[in-house]
Amino acid sequence: MKRTGPTNIVARRLIEALRKASRLHNAAVWARVAEDLAKPRRSMAAVNLSRIERHAREGEMVVVPGKVLGSGTLTKKVTIAALAFSEQALVKIKAAGARAITLEEAVRENPSGRNTRIIV
Repeated sequence: MKRTGPTNIVARRLIEALRKASRLHNAAVWARVAEDLAKPRRSMAAVNLSRIERHAREGEMVVVPGKVLGSGTLTKKVTIAALAFSEQALVKIKAAGARAITLEEAVRENPSGRNTRIIV
C-alpha cells in the first residue's frame, strides 16, 4: 500500500505535535488542523487575505492549515497562524497591524484553542 500524506519530516513532526497538544489540552481545534495537514499536498489550503477579512473577527486567532496568499486587503487586527505565508501577504498583514505566526507558536500561545477560527 502506498503511503499518502506528507513525506516531509518537518511536516510530519508538526502533525504529531498538533495531535499531542490536542490530547493534552483537550482542544479539538488542533486535531482538526493536524488532520487537514495530513492530507495530500494537492488538497492543501490556499487562503487569500480577503477570505480572512470576510470571516474573522477582531482580536481572534485565525488558523490556516496551508498557505496564506496576499490577494485582497486586511483591516482587522487578528493573529494569523499558518504553515506558510506569501511575501505580499506578510507585507499586508504587518500594514494592518495584525500578526503572522507559525502553527508551533500558535499552539504555544493558545494551547486550549480558545477564540480560534480555522479558515480553509
